Amino acid sequence: MEDNRKALKIKEDKIGEIRVADDVVSIIAGLAATEVEGVATLAGNITNEIVAKTGIKNLSKGVKIDVMDGIVTVELNLTIKYGYSIPEVSGNVQDRVRTAIETMTGLEIGTINIRIANVDMSGNK
Repeated sequence: MEDNRKALKIKEDKIGEIRVADDVVSIIAGLAATEVEGVATLAGNITNEIVAKTGIKNLSKGVKIDVMDGIVTVELNLTIKYGYSIPEVSGNVQDRVRTAIETMTGLEIGTINIRIANVDMSGNK
């Protein structure tokens, strides 16, 4: 039975082929981004925000993956913690996401675009 979800072809040889679903790449990017100090959360749409408040984690919210000519473009919407340098945190996120995707999938990364959607003031004194 054919899976209708989009999948990125990683490798094909005489044994068979390896494909990774776009959702998997999104989850890898989301997890890598949230591991960076200064990132509060990934910012998704209103439905994702409601789901997050109920305790269910959607690890690909706020992440968009596009593939053109075998090159992966990543777009991340982040909520940053108050008091952190946006350029520094964003650069760290780009490095971490690039490393995670390339290491785990072998895919080539073109650009990683960061959008700061919100500032988390909850840790502010």
